[in-house]
Amino acid sequence: AGTPVPAGRLAWLARQHLVLALAGFALAGGLGLGLGILATRAAGARLRPALDTLAAAAQAAPPVVVVALALPVIGFGAAPILLALTAYGLMPVMRGTVGALATVPAEVRRAAIAMGLTPAQTLLRVELPLAAGPILEALRVVLVLGVATAAIGALAGAQTLGTPIVVGLQNQNNLALIQGAAAAAALAFLADAAWLAAAAGVSRFLRR
Repeated sequence: AGTPVPAGRLAWLARQHLVLALAGFALAGGLGLGLGILATRAAGARLRPALDTLAAAAQAAPPVVVVALALPVIGFGAAPILLALTAYGLMPVMRGTVGALATVPAEVRRAAIAMGLTPAQTLLRVELPLAAGPILEALRVVLVLGVATAAIGALAGAQTLGTPIVVGLQNQNNLALIQGAAAAAALAFLADAAWLAAAAGVSRFLRR
């Protein structure tokens, strides 16, 4: 029972939700990838324990706790949920990158350097292409988690598909609550399907 959320309003919230989730995904993915690469370079090897500790600590705090702790410092809006999404997605991407790069045989690296490639060229042209599969899978997981988790942004005043859920809980509007939850779940499934379709398209293109 309750008043339904108009379709236009729900579609607008879905767009806002997706933009917020993609921004968090970009931050977590970019930072996690960068730290993962740093941890596998000779210059960053000494930082590996500190980076692992940082990523584990970020993952240990649930996003809703991060949002609650961030509110008094950075206020309401999109910023707290972006911080939470970045923290929550950092470890899967970083560890996925480290693990994937570790599978690249050392002799392949030595051969690339013997051919005259610089360390940066070896990373971009040899190591990352060979390690792409596990890295992309880690990014996929973080994308889906981000889309699903962005709903809690409503607790910080951000306009997301969590907004009908919060309003439904406050006003005992079960219909709005169900609409928001179903739309958030559907958006996560669609993001996953879109990622898989894009990955399949890229794979077919590379095999030509």
